[in-house]
Amino acid sequence: MQPIQPQQFVAYYRVSTQKQGQSGLGLEAQRAACASFNPIAEFIEIESGKNNDRPELEKAKAFGRANSACLIVAKLDRFSRNAAFILSQMEQGIRLRCADMPDADEFQLHLYAILAHKERSMISKRTKEALQAAKLRGVKLGGAHQSKQEAADTFANSLQEVLQGLIGSGTNTPAAIARELNERGIRTPRGAEWGAGQVVRLLRRLSSAG
Repeated sequence: MQPIQPQQFVAYYRVSTQKQGQSGLGLEAQRAACASFNPIAEFIEIESGKNNDRPELEKAKAFGRANSACLIVAKLDRFSRNAAFILSQMEQGIRLRCADMPDADEFQLHLYAILAHKERSMISKRTKEALQAAKLRGVKLGGAHQSKQEAADTFANSLQEVLQGLIGSGTNTPAAIARELNERGIRTPRGAEWGAGQVVRLLRRLSSAG
């Protein structure tokens, strides 16, 4: 009887900007998360999660097929934040595993993708509704200094449930919260990624408001 060969893995890492790729910001964390799977090769994509044109992913998939290897990613949103894209890849026969959910099969990963997509949509909807309500109260968003303060308070309040959930689950440092907000695709009021300092200011605003 032939011995059962251990599963082989090909690592796929994605960072959003050239700067992140050069600095290793985010990349080293992904590499560390996948290290226990002993990948036989790794492919690095410098591309936004919204863009489905992924030349490095195609190379990773081809290498995986040629070597009977499964694709390993640190977290599902490093593969994509688009549930439809994830499903289309699985329908093409891609074998995918996530380092943070090693026991999840393809069907479960697709469910997680749908839930994450729904959560981002709900956060966006709540933020827009909160800002619209502030506007109806007479707050001139982006206008005078006081109006900007009120708009900032409204935005902070729209994230309160998310922050409570993160803190309650043990994500309780500014840096960790910033990472999680960025991973979920939640941006600052200016549309930028979060940093620890911005999270501290956000928490202070919520604390003073409460």
